[in-house]
Amino acid sequence: MSSNSLSYNDQGGMAVEHASEAGQETTPTTGSGSGFGLFRTDYKKDDDLKEMLESNKDSLKLEAMKRIVGLIAKGKNSSDLFPAVVKNVASKNIELKKLVYVYLVRYAEEQQDLALLSISTFQRALKDPNQLIRASALRVLSSIRVPIIVPIMMLAIKEAASDLSPYVRKTAAHAIQKLYSLDPDQKEHLIEVIEKLLKDKSTLVAGSVVMAFEEVCPDRIDLIHKNYRKLCNLLVDVEEWGQVVIINMLTRYARTQFLSPWREDKLFIEDNEKTFYESDEDNKAKSAQIVKAYVMDPDHQLLLRNTKPLLQSRNTAVVMAVAQLYWHLAPKADVGIISKSLVRLLRSHREVQYIVLQNIATISIQRKGMFEPYLKSFYVRSTDATHIKILKLEILTNLANEANISTILREFQTYVKSQDKVFAAATIQAIGRCATNITEVTDTCLNGLVLLLSNGNETVVAESVVVIKNLLQTQSTQHGDIIKHMAKLLDNITVPMARASILWLIGEYCERVLKIAPDVLRKMAKTFTSEEEIVKLQILNLAAKLYLTNSKQTKLLTQYILNLAKYDQNYDIRDRTRFIRQLIVPNEKSGALSKYAKKIFLAPKPAPVLESPFKDRDRFQLGTLSHTLNTKASGYLELSQWPEVAPDPSMRNVEVIEPVNQWKPQLGKVKTTKPAHSFYSDGDEEDEEEAASGSEESSSEDSSSGSEDEAEEDKSSSGSKGSDSTSSSSEGSDSESESNKKKKTKKKTTGNESGKQSALHKTDSSTSEESSSGSQSESEAQVDSDSGTDQNHQKPKSKMKEVKELIKKPEISLLDLDDFAPPPSSSPIVMPKPAVLSPTLIMDLEGLSLSSTSIAIDVTSPVYVPAKPHELLHRMSGKGLSAQYHFPRQPCIYNSKMVSVQVTLSNEADQKIEGIHIGGKKLPTGLQIYEFNRIESLEPGSSITVSMGIDFNDSTQSANFQLCTKSDQFSVFIQPTVGELLLPVTMSEQDFKVQQGKLTGMNENTTSITLEPKNSSGQPAVHKIVNVANLGLVPSGLDNIHRFAAKTVNAGTLVLVTLELKESLTADLIVNTEKTAIGSMLLREIKTALSQA
Repeated sequence: MSSNSLSYNDQGGMAVEHASEAGQETTPTTGSGSGFGLFRTDYKKDDDLKEMLESNKDSLKLEAMKRIVGLIAKGKNSSDLFPAVVKNVASKNIELKKLVYVYLVRYAEEQQDLALLSISTFQRALKDPNQLIRASALRVLSSIRVPIIVPIMMLAIKEAASDLSPYVRKTAAHAIQKLYSLDPDQKEHLIEVIEKLLKDKSTLVAGSVVMAFEEVCPDRIDLIHKNYRKLCNLLVDVEEWGQVVIINMLTRYARTQFLSPWREDKLFIEDNEKTFYESDEDNKAKSAQIVKAYVMDPDHQLLLRNTKPLLQSRNTAVVMAVAQLYWHLAPKADVGIISKSLVRLLRSHREVQYIVLQNIATISIQRKGMFEPYLKSFYVRSTDATHIKILKLEILTNLANEANISTILREFQTYVKSQDKVFAAATIQAIGRCATNITEVTDTCLNGLVLLLSNGNETVVAESVVVIKNLLQTQSTQHGDIIKHMAKLLDNITVPMARASILWLIGEYCERVLKIAPDVLRKMAKTFTSEEEIVKLQILNLAAKLYLTNSKQTKLLTQYILNLAKYDQNYDIRDRTRFIRQLIVPNEKSGALSKYAKKIFLAPKPAPVLESPFKDRDRFQLGTLSHTLNTKASGYLELSQWPEVAPDPSMRNVEVIEPVNQWKPQLGKVKTTKPAHSFYSDGDEEDEEEAASGSEESSSEDSSSGSEDEAEEDKSSSGSKGSDSTSSSSEGSDSESESNKKKKTKKKTTGNESGKQSALHKTDSSTSEESSSGSQSESEAQVDSDSGTDQNHQKPKSKMKEVKELIKKPEISLLDLDDFAPPPSSSPIVMPKPAVLSPTLIMDLEGLSLSSTSIAIDVTSPVYVPAKPHELLHRMSGKGLSAQYHFPRQPCIYNSKMVSVQVTLSNEADQKIEGIHIGGKKLPTGLQIYEFNRIESLEPGSSITVSMGIDFNDSTQSANFQLCTKSDQFSVFIQPTVGELLLPVTMSEQDFKVQQGKLTGMNENTTSITLEPKNSSGQPAVHKIVNVANLGLVPSGLDNIHRFAAKTVNAGTLVLVTLELKESLTADLIVNTEKTAIGSMLLREIKTALSQA
């Protein structure tokens, strides 16, 4: 990676920068057509170029150099022009000199002797007033790979590291890596330069010096301590490739300096100092009782907070770097935010898709829930390359669970028919893994694979045989018919692996196919000599097993096969033959092992474990070459384990010396107002900005960085790097503040207004101080004293300005309200009263509304409530207590996400039953029960109806609990049908069609129904549907089309049902919903209801 970044920065980047700089500084000396001549194909000969370079006119030399650089850009070799070009290195024409340096950077390493002749010129150029010439000279000097000039290079790098231009300092950082690769003995001197450059506050230098740090001394973590917070705060403004390098370095740093955030469930004992009167024993007992939960280090939070906005970067490498940082450093609850950004990258080129999908495949093994909402993004497209298709298959297989397996298997059925044989084979392997992992669909997958055995594609058949073999090992008790079917296919299958798998299956389960196995061995004996090695080995195994179980029929065949194998060309087969003969054929020389031949050959084999090939890749850092190759690459630095005890965080503190007069209150006179550049235009903030040399480009992120001096120098050096949005917003605030200041009244501030300004200023100061690396207590005291002075001397601000300032602050936190929320403060924040809003401002605020018009969907009363109850507890099982339940189809009064259930309890015993209540509950994950109140007593022959609420989490899983009395406990369960998980809603026909148009593709389930004659008309069909499910009626303009709408009780997901009646007792049924499992089950139940009388 380092070589790639160097070539980008040193060659391509330099050419672009020089070209743009040249356009600004000098006037072009060539005609208008010369720009297009750079890439023309009708070049003059090299001799012509040499003549132009040796002429006395700079215009001809410039034209020649442009053509030569054009040749280099097209990949043409121009090294034979080196002597003619190097003569112009001392030219006084700046534009010509830049192009000569571009050429020398490319060919200095190949023509070292000639380049050495110009070293004195380069040394003089290091003192040139033009920063681009200085940087180019250093770049050329470091490109001459001759050990004799190492001292000269070392001196030049040290001088350039102190240069006033950040561009030259950046070039010095690049030269460090070149010098280190030329002479590693200079490491200690180079570390000194790196340490100096790490303190640089320019965003232009940060990425390059961290790259040099990673190449030269990646183990010197101590150099990062003092610069950690500065790098975190500069990260957003660094150029993109520098961001990648810094993020990777900070990932390694954080793993050595912070405690693991994945241990939040554990408790850590906090040491306490002994008090004066306590003994050692008392202290031990006390300290054992005092425990403290894990609290994330503020610097750890700073890193996560400052990298989070980069997930929206346009550079895929930056997004990938932030994703791996969150995966390796963030608490498990926060890692989910990277999933949306990674899915967004799948729209990029296939090279990017390949890397991103590999990382998603690794993540999805451990955290399936992260990518389940984006399941459709991993569906294979016909335009995808084969390696992309296989990776998407891998991810779909990892994400498969009981809820979505039906959808995934439907996709796989389509993939199996693909013309891409490799992809089709991989799909069959994926089906096998799904069948192994999810036992509910094992039989379904096995039957589907058996059907594929009759496929015309030989590759599909062969792969199906292999997968079936693996599945039968997991459950082989009832699959004798499948083995017989595969034995019949042996004559048609030619793929060696498939033939070997069938032979292994027949041999392993030969006792279940006693009639077929000897005949298969007979056929194999005929073709033994022409088979592949893997097939021959399985023929030998089959012969040995049949000899041990059915020697009467197979004894001669086995001896014949052993004799053929004895003289085979492959030594593995000859060795196996000798081994088997001595083991199964008894003779005088047979050893003690021959007694156990049957146990050896017919021992039960463990079922193979079908695992993801990405299961063990998590040992490598995500996004690295080692992770992609699944092997440790050269230069790979492993992430260290989390420390048991966190190192001292004070190592990252930086002492800040602030000017003495910065916070001095002006007593006895009113402050003169100056244009404000911050969000809150208090007088002390204006003084602060005045002391900070009038930096106007500051943002809230910069103000939360370490010290005032750091922010000052950073802004001055990287002002041009700021984003357009930041600068435009700050300019807008400047103009607003100036116009408001002109409208100030000269009245004295009232107590309420001054309190408001003081509180707002305190809140803003405390926010910036919390993330500051400077001294906090001193700053707080200064803020308090200054705000107190403001109460007496500050002029009143315009109320309009207060409102605008308070509106601006939330705009800053639109990225993440949680990250930028101010910490709890003792000073109250007084919000502006509604009365201060002028009519024009109200209109502006209305325009800022983020809400959009939505379709009105209201819950309505049920169309039909079935009266048939369900038995909960039989009177015989309940010792006289019987219970029945039914669903009233009304919203639950206890919780809007619960299904309302009414339970009728009856005492059919001779004695009263006391203390009826709900006891222990065994609920699946996500299910909750709201219990009914305890019934103290129930008289014989009497009944009582109670209400309870159950949150089924939009699933048909049963809620298991115990119905208890004073003396007994009865295990019962309530299981809803899918129709009871809905609440009816009302909407117009137009709204219905709009929502249905959004729920197409995988969100739509359709089927054709043959209706029972009684259900062929509209009214009976509607009655059947509302009986099955709690659906609301939607008005329809056509008599033969009936529409129904509902939403799920828990998630509120829309469920739309359409029934279109046709002629000859047929109808089309369509169910649209995002909950595909609910959609498929509802479709099946409605279809059953309409098809039956």
